[in-house]
Amino acid sequence: MKVAFQMDPITGVDINADSSFRLAEEAQSRGAELFYYAPDKMGYREGRIIARGHEMQVQRVPETPAILGPEREVDLSDFDVLWLRQDPPFDMHYITTTHLLDRLRDDVLVVNDPFWVRNYPEKLLVLDFPDLTPPTAVARDLEMIKDFRAAHGDVIVKPLYGNGGAGVFKLTQDDRNLASLHELFTGFSREPLIVQKFLPAVSAGDKRVILVDGEAVGGINRVPAPGETRSNMHVGGRPERVALTERDKEIVSRIGPLLREKGQVFVGIDVIGEWLTEINVTSPTGIQELERFDGINVAGQIWDAIETRLKT
Repeated sequence: MKVAFQMDPITGVDINADSSFRLAEEAQSRGAELFYYAPDKMGYREGRIIARGHEMQVQRVPETPAILGPEREVDLSDFDVLWLRQDPPFDMHYITTTHLLDRLRDDVLVVNDPFWVRNYPEKLLVLDFPDLTPPTAVARDLEMIKDFRAAHGDVIVKPLYGNGGAGVFKLTQDDRNLASLHELFTGFSREPLIVQKFLPAVSAGDKRVILVDGEAVGGINRVPAPGETRSNMHVGGRPERVALTERDKEIVSRIGPLLREKGQVFVGIDVIGEWLTEINVTSPTGIQELERFDGINVAGQIWDAIETRLKT
């Protein structure tokens, strides 16, 4: 099996936390040939989707997680599986890569399916399930955002297409910084903001539930650092073992069939208390933490699902 990874630089990943590394490691253990390239090294030329990158071997060596061969050009249609694993921001560069990868659909299994990654960005797909989510608004207009806060009190404001907890703010009902924060965001971006009712339950953790082909395989709890609202591990959130609740299972049963149908093989959803807040399909994380807590081979389950898809 020939497997390509489109991702941010692999040479700097944390071998004990990075999910892309773990996926590559599992594929390598199954005898796959690995190839790595950066998103800006992929393009279209005269009917072919090509990339400049490196043959790769991964290893659990902190300073050298990957041994890369000389750079060479490849035709991406020659691969069996291609992993779309670059991190957001979900900007036009990201969207363009999904359009190009779409052109491989007759020859290559692209995971997750780029057509639906493009159409189901994490903070928008939840809008299809309003009864599972906290009160939410998506708007650029300041008055709309003010009206939402007036109706719901304390809110979380964040970029619609961001990731990793960057640019996430909690604003109380009487916080006077909303207008200046809105001015800051709209000054450098034309994107709307997403605003959600603040959920006090976040102090007990923000649960990441991992789905493989629409089925939950487990979850980890991410507890905010002292003095923080954000629980993302990128900003100091502490992962801890957690069991799935009946509410978690209900959420998965509702969204799982749609994700499976649309080729979203590896998905991480975020649940705070009783509420679904995000459905992460672009570059979800959490594999290694879940494997350590629950003693299961999550990466192996993902590759089992991929191999089943290759046979159908």
